[in-house]
Amino acid sequence: MEYTTLGKTGLRISRMGFGGIPIQKVDAQKTRTLMERLAQAGVNYIDTARGYTVSEAFLGEALEGLRDKFVLATKSMARTKEAMAADIDISLKNFRTDYIDLYQVHNPSEADIDKIIAPGGALEALEEAKAAGKIGHIGLTAHTAKVFEKALSMDWVETVMFPYNIVETQGEELMRRAAEQNVGFVCMKPLAGGAIEDATLALRFIAKNPDVSVVIPGMYDVREIDQNLAAMEDKSPLSEDELSKIDEIRRTLGTEFCRRCNYCQPCTAGIGISGIFVLEGYLQRYGLGDWAKARYASMAKKAGDCIGCGVCETRCPYQLPIRKMLARCKDEFGA
Repeated sequence: MEYTTLGKTGLRISRMGFGGIPIQKVDAQKTRTLMERLAQAGVNYIDTARGYTVSEAFLGEALEGLRDKFVLATKSMARTKEAMAADIDISLKNFRTDYIDLYQVHNPSEADIDKIIAPGGALEALEEAKAAGKIGHIGLTAHTAKVFEKALSMDWVETVMFPYNIVETQGEELMRRAAEQNVGFVCMKPLAGGAIEDATLALRFIAKNPDVSVVIPGMYDVREIDQNLAAMEDKSPLSEDELSKIDEIRRTLGTEFCRRCNYCQPCTAGIGISGIFVLEGYLQRYGLGDWAKARYASMAKKAGDCIGCGVCETRCPYQLPIRKMLARCKDEFGA
């Protein structure tokens, strides 16, 4: 396992970490099996969030007796001092620990940041928790380049999490700046929210960038851990065939695609927006058209049920034209 220092936090971490979103699909016992395999392999960075339902609690139970082998990172959507202080205490209780190595402000907008750093804002709670030893370091997660850039102007930000993958390279210059400023860079969305099928190629691409401190693929099966470890440990240069595949993925996906973050939900009309876009991917890209059409036909709410209110677009961190994309799906699926 390759290790690096997570920017000015000074934390020594594995370059591949563990993304805690998918363990919502399993249970604490299965999570324990995953933690044991990670510890055995030397993977020591775990990321989750208050918003990932049972993820913190499953990890807390699974890490009994293993806590000292891991660097724990979580995050909160709280914007006020009171709400952030409460979330930190909930996280500590969920993790069954008396300290969390990295606590991150979760996906703030530029306006949110102004609220967070103002008197009575979430930063006050984070700094007090840090002084009390409840948390070790403070970071921030972002989905837009503007927020990433703003984060680099604030001394209290020790790490930034941002999407980086084969098709989302818009942050590369900011990643270089982060490295120059000794701000740790946590790579999220390594598979572009599942849009990239070839996990091995995706991770090999990311591992070649020295500005990535740690990449956090979501995993809920030991086989995924082993596959991703093999990809990260392969130090050979990208082959001509792999470079051709990367070009093809970029041509196929472009930039207008759903990353399945589900920040757009809930839909006013009850549509499972990301689910429809997943099925569109199967219809168009993966040779599973009949299967996709059958699954689509069974959905209670379809793309044609969109009422055009646009609320989803105001929530999308990628500024996707969701209404236009749903209209396209309506035409493709015929409903």
